[in-house]
Amino acid sequence: MVAAGGSVSADREDPRHRTIRSYVVRGGRLTAAQQRALDELWPLYGVDFEQRSLDMEALFGRRARRVAEIGFGNGDYLAALAATQPESDFIGMEVHPPGVGHLLLKAQELGLGNLRVFNHDALEVLGQMIPPASLDTVLVLFPDPWHKKRHHKRRLVNASFATLVASRLRSGGTLQLATDWTPYAEWMLEVLNGHPDFRNLSPDGKWMPRDPARSPTRFERRGERLGHDVHDLRFERSINPSGGPDG
Repeated sequence: MVAAGGSVSADREDPRHRTIRSYVVRGGRLTAAQQRALDELWPLYGVDFEQRSLDMEALFGRRARRVAEIGFGNGDYLAALAATQPESDFIGMEVHPPGVGHLLLKAQELGLGNLRVFNHDALEVLGQMIPPASLDTVLVLFPDPWHKKRHHKRRLVNASFATLVASRLRSGGTLQLATDWTPYAEWMLEVLNGHPDFRNLSPDGKWMPRDPARSPTRFERRGERLGHDVHDLRFERSINPSGGPDG
């Protein structure tokens, strides 16, 4: 298990240092507006990756509930959350610059003061910059399912990912996931149901009802058009069962 600042057992790969990525950086073209946002708005909302632990209260200038989204896509959902929940603070992590630029423009449009953005590998951000037990919720919505069996090793959700996320959640915090690819949903369920740091909040140990407050993401709408079933999962960070940090 990964405790904060601790080591990883020999049979478990530390996701902060793994060489197999769960994404491929696409060569999407930045629009002029997105490039302007990256140039001009990054100082307001962006956080550069460094190998140091952040002071979360200093980052936002207050102490509040904190939500992080891994792989926010174009950021519309994250921006909507930040706009409708001004009492909470939000952190977005995304590797694709066009999506980051789009979110920065939305943040400016909505006047968001409770949003910070990373344009960097989320596993490295979590491992190096997010302090232990400092998050209340982590969102993983429609990650790349890596359909082919030979690519399953690229899937974001695995035991080492779960351990890292658990170490960054306070006790009682939640990991919320959604996917429109049923085999990946079953994979997530197996990984997280078998992890000692998480408790499935579904009464039957499987799926959660769709959160009515969650506006459909672009990937969710595409999956529905293709006739895919959408599966929601929600897990609670257990109270320090494996010796990790306790919030």
